[in-house]
Amino acid sequence: MSDTVRPNAVARPPARDLALLGVAVVAISTSGPIIAAMAAPALAIAWWRCVLGSGATFVWVALRDRTGLAALRGSSLRTTVLAGVLLGAHFATWVPSLRFTSVAASTALVATQPVWAALMARARGARVGRQAWIGITVSLLGVLVLTGVDVSLDPRALIGDVLALAGAVLAAAYVTVGEQARQTVSTSVYTSVAYGVSAVVLLPLTVVFGAELVGYSARDWWLLVALTVGAQLLGHTLVNLVLRTTSATVTSLAILFEMPGATLIAAVWLGQIPPLALLPALVLLFAGLVLVIRSGDRDVPSEIPPV
Repeated sequence: MSDTVRPNAVARPPARDLALLGVAVVAISTSGPIIAAMAAPALAIAWWRCVLGSGATFVWVALRDRTGLAALRGSSLRTTVLAGVLLGAHFATWVPSLRFTSVAASTALVATQPVWAALMARARGARVGRQAWIGITVSLLGVLVLTGVDVSLDPRALIGDVLALAGAVLAAAYVTVGEQARQTVSTSVYTSVAYGVSAVVLLPLTVVFGAELVGYSARDWWLLVALTVGAQLLGHTLVNLVLRTTSATVTSLAILFEMPGATLIAAVWLGQIPPLALLPALVLLFAGLVLVIRSGDRDVPSEIPPV
């Protein structure tokens, strides 16, 4: 029997990592409220954040990782491109969901990504433990309660709920495929290419649905820059940074605080105060996701992608 002691997946991280995770969660929590506050078309917002995110990371790649970019070929290139397609589809569903439902509901539903990732892992033959199945059941119960409350308040909200759930499934597929690509592709190269592919995927959708890509107010442009710099670059860069010294389980649990964080920001800034009837659903979703993430199944990707 091996004497190797496995590290505790939920051990307390270093104080520096806790501080960085706090900043990351605040940055990521601004995503939903900023999108909801913008007047620009939802698909255009998704396209611009991918273009700006890809451009910013490509500058880094051009300066620091040109060798990695030149080495991107074969299966690594194919999986990175596929991840970019899935990420573009994720943005194409989740961002528009905020035009139909509240920030609280949309953020909570898209956060179910670990549930769908676990189910995808099971479909690929991975073992999913009892605790994870309990978490999946609790989370899906929360989804049913949330959508029921939303429909009772505004039937149009069901459209937003369905789009947010589709965004969660696509996010899970993106992480599942991206996990394979990241075995051989650096973070900077992977990010710049995946974001660039996402922009290519989103562009024809903006044309088909008539989403204007220019002509916004100065306020919208500044909010778009804040969205890209804050949630997309700062937030998820810090998450990737702390993963060097803090377990993915702890990191994923920290990112779950995006749900109450985004809800609080939307309540203060946009006046979107969730009805009391929504709180039980949010509690069920949060509790279920904690169980799924803490189940510790190595084959279940738990990284939450940029939203």
